[in-house]
Amino acid sequence: MTASSATAGIAGTSPDVRQHLAGLLRAALAHMAPDQGYVEIILERPKQASHGDFASNLALQLARGLKTNPRQIAERLVRELPSSPAVAKVEIAGAGFINFTLTPAARTAVVHAVLAAGQDFGRGPASRLKLQVEFVSANPTGPLHVGHGRGAAYGASLASLLAFAGYDVSREYYVNDAGRQMDILAVSAWLRYLELFDEPVPFPPNAYQGGYVREMAEQIRQAHGDRYVHPAEAVLACVPETDDAEARLDGLILAGKDLLGEDWAYVHAHVLNEQLTDCRADLEEFGVHFDVWFSERSLYETGMVARAVAALEKSGHIYLQDGAKWFSSTAFGDEKDRVVQRDNGLYTYFASDIAYHLNKFERGFDKVIDVWGADHHGYIPRVKGALSASGADAGKLDVTLVQFVSLFRDGQKASMSTRSGEYVTLRQLRGEVGNDACRFFYMLRKCDQALDFDLDLAKSQSNDNPVYYVQYAHARICSVLAQWDGDQAALAATDLVPLQHEREFALCARLAEFPELVRLAARDYGPHALAFYLKDLAGDFHSWYNAERLLVDDQATRHARLALALATRQVLQNGLSLLGVSQPVSM
Repeated sequence: MTASSATAGIAGTSPDVRQHLAGLLRAALAHMAPDQGYVEIILERPKQASHGDFASNLALQLARGLKTNPRQIAERLVRELPSSPAVAKVEIAGAGFINFTLTPAARTAVVHAVLAAGQDFGRGPASRLKLQVEFVSANPTGPLHVGHGRGAAYGASLASLLAFAGYDVSREYYVNDAGRQMDILAVSAWLRYLELFDEPVPFPPNAYQGGYVREMAEQIRQAHGDRYVHPAEAVLACVPETDDAEARLDGLILAGKDLLGEDWAYVHAHVLNEQLTDCRADLEEFGVHFDVWFSERSLYETGMVARAVAALEKSGHIYLQDGAKWFSSTAFGDEKDRVVQRDNGLYTYFASDIAYHLNKFERGFDKVIDVWGADHHGYIPRVKGALSASGADAGKLDVTLVQFVSLFRDGQKASMSTRSGEYVTLRQLRGEVGNDACRFFYMLRKCDQALDFDLDLAKSQSNDNPVYYVQYAHARICSVLAQWDGDQAALAATDLVPLQHEREFALCARLAEFPELVRLAARDYGPHALAFYLKDLAGDFHSWYNAERLLVDDQATRHARLALALATRQVLQNGLSLLGVSQPVSM
């Protein structure tokens, strides 16, 4: 390798050795084939330790453009590589892979980097890009269930990851406080209220059935007595005779509105406030926080929905059919056109969704990320189509889909039907396995993959339980440091030369991966990668801990090993914090 002052002082101290090696290859390429400077340089960890610390396929990438055998290209690149105190050896393997073996000092330099950066190790550079992550956004018609919990855990972890990667992130919950579902909840509570006064109306099977509805009915009775009582006969007189369950339910809603008049607003507001308050408390207890709670109703009150539909109509993307206004969403890849305003003048949910997303962009976000349930996949083309038709940049909207959760208890799959009230709530799940297990287990699969949540495993205190395994690594380190009872701050300047074993180098290599992992996980909207990484990091630590004593008699070796343990604890803390999981000091 030839010398280069451009790389002096970087190697051996940089926490991102990968970037340093890429710079060496880029310098070699500039000498050998300057017209190929656009080629992306990729460095990966070889699967076999004998192949070095990093491998590059740059020669294979250049072979086609240079019309030369890749092994010959690799040889030329190696000859042109600048010298570096971080590199102990460079070898060519196979068809032309370039393998780098680092010096011991370069391998362990990450320990000092972690201890110097502390909580900021892995944090990306500040970006001016404003991102909004909207997640959960469940209708406030009942307690959150375990499916909502997965969306909450994913959205919260994603938002934390993006903020840690350097973006300006706003977390938002879209409150569906307008429309039919809230009317169904209101009439459900009112019918249960009537039962308390011996005026029972046959309860619709498609109304909300849960015990929380009876509780709200009792709250209304205690607060206002019989003020909202009407004879069951009068209620039924307003309901059409029909076998259509949905039409009958709509008839009951109209009966409630007609008989209660202005009092209907109180019943509606009470059930909304009760369920929204419960939802907020549930999420706060789960460690999920929002910067904005955006009201759907505000879109109607401020005229945003009407303006959005009018703008689409003016641009020629709305047509009339059977008295209703339709958006030509098939022109934008949707399977069929969609109604935005019914023949009775009422706007659809889709119309308010269009207005809501236009409002997001009006607020100046550079990227909007929606976290939806997998059953909403068909909604993506119509929303993006409406944005494009409105003149907005639909490319600024990214939608991630969260697949369903199957909860298993004692080998039996639990029901989660929101109308029947038989579902397992997020609060019940948290009470059974704890917040930490919930948050971590939800991240054990990519969000677009179905998840089987094993309650027995989540509650077990064994190495088979991944969250226990990771937290135990943290607790073990805390125990060792407590036994030592020395000056932890002084470890930041410890000489790391005594770190010579392969398990120590492997642990250092894993620590060094964290910044790149954060960057890639943020790019891919994949916080699950953090959970996988933390399992691997814990595994590397446990392997080292079980093979080597940390509190040895030799002071230099003891301090070097404690510094490595302390750096490992810091990265465990950083990663677990992003997932919303605690870091216990003892277990």
